[in-house]
Amino acid sequence: MRTPRKLWFAAVFAIAFLGSAAAQKPRESLTQLKLDKTTITAATLIPAGWFKFPQPTTIATPSVDLGAHCRVEAVVRLTSDSEISLKSGCLPARGHATAATDDGHTGPDRPDASWARGHPEKIIDFGYRAVHQTAVQSKAILNAFYGKNPTRGYFDGCSDGGREALMEAQRFPKDFDGIIVGAPANYWIHLFAGFIWNEKALMHDPASWIAPNKLPAIQRAALAACDSLDGVKDGLVEDPRRCHFDPPTIQCQGSDAHDCLTAAQVDALKKIYSGPKNPRTGEMIFPGYVPGDEVALWNWPFWIAGLTSPKEAAQAQFGNALFGDMVFENPKWAFRTLDFDKDVALADQKIGPLLNSNDPNLKPFKANGGKLLQYHGWSDGAIAPLNSINYYEQVVAELSGSGTQKDSLSVLGDFYRLFMAPGVGHCGGGSGPDSFGDLALSSRAQLHDPDHDVLNALEQWVENGKAPEKIIATKYVGGDPKKGIAMTWPLCPYPQMAQYKGSGDSNDAANFACVVSKENN
Repeated sequence: MRTPRKLWFAAVFAIAFLGSAAAQKPRESLTQLKLDKTTITAATLIPAGWFKFPQPTTIATPSVDLGAHCRVEAVVRLTSDSEISLKSGCLPARGHATAATDDGHTGPDRPDASWARGHPEKIIDFGYRAVHQTAVQSKAILNAFYGKNPTRGYFDGCSDGGREALMEAQRFPKDFDGIIVGAPANYWIHLFAGFIWNEKALMHDPASWIAPNKLPAIQRAALAACDSLDGVKDGLVEDPRRCHFDPPTIQCQGSDAHDCLTAAQVDALKKIYSGPKNPRTGEMIFPGYVPGDEVALWNWPFWIAGLTSPKEAAQAQFGNALFGDMVFENPKWAFRTLDFDKDVALADQKIGPLLNSNDPNLKPFKANGGKLLQYHGWSDGAIAPLNSINYYEQVVAELSGSGTQKDSLSVLGDFYRLFMAPGVGHCGGGSGPDSFGDLALSSRAQLHDPDHDVLNALEQWVENGKAPEKIIATKYVGGDPKKGIAMTWPLCPYPQMAQYKGSGDSNDAANFACVVSKENN
């Protein structure tokens, strides 16, 4: 798990290698292993016990019960200004060896990119080199320990980990057989430009900020307008693209109050929903955010609005770090000066090729037999969910010459499937069913059932050719499996969506079917 101490954009990250154990060498011998530009610094036996992810984190991070396992630590130094730390080991819970990296840098306990100023090699490490080297060196360590190469390679990442997942598929299509892409920050430069856009909207003047006590009014109004569009009133907006909630409908008619928005707040909300545009060309820079789940703590209050000020919102901090430290390399850079035409173009040119993983050409990955399973929560307050749909449709266009949604499953379904999750926040959380496997949520999911667990579904796809037709997501009461199941929901491969059959409990996934809606034809 990456925390702000290790990486300045919260992400789930793991790679897994499935391999049958051969004659193992003594663990201590690994410290003498000679690898290219890589030094093994430790090989340790870790006793069984509960592992709790470091705090603070911005997504659901339950403790995980780990059995006894070995842990190998290494440092890769490719240049004089490059130092990539990685850890590799065997986790018996799923029969995998796993590895993770710090992406070549450490930092303070806040969103920060000061490590990048004057260190272009570290930006390259962060952009794509660290993950690739972790894959390469971990395979070499496994080969040395087991006496054979791993039989399969898997990557699982969310947020920046999702960006890295797509980077692997695009740049290094032979590194992994199967890849899970969660809520990818793959259009990195434009995403962070959108962060500044939202900061500007909320700080246009002192009256523009939408404080947390105003968010319930927005969510209630959005649900009143859109909750029933899918035929079921359940507190979820299945496809927010069909939701045409109009912010001026909740503008205060008299004095300011907690259940309405001022004119300045309405204007800020409309900008957040619409997303940033190039002022010269009118072109969309990055999609806006969607209505229906603004209240959850780790959603709009943490990411967009801030708990006490827009300045403390995670988006504002990340956006200022990128443009101040990486683009302009000036810690005194002021966000109000950002030019959404010239400055975004400069960032695209200067560091976009290193950080963006938005290349739609996945032909080499497909030709290598790779499988890619992507998911994104519709209520994500960090990365606008429409970005995942945009990328998916760009891949359709690249592979077929036709970007229509109607034929996308026939074009991509044998190697790439996208699942959109109603009511789910950034890599988890939110009001919707957010447990469907993934390494970060594994202690709460029904493990090893391919219908409920994305990692197992991916394994079935890679190893047995069984593509996932749906993923059953679960919402536990209070987020605790011990308290019971509140609802289950079928996540359908895009462009299909879940449609209520008309009878039975609407909180039971069995009473829904995956269909292509008229809007997606």
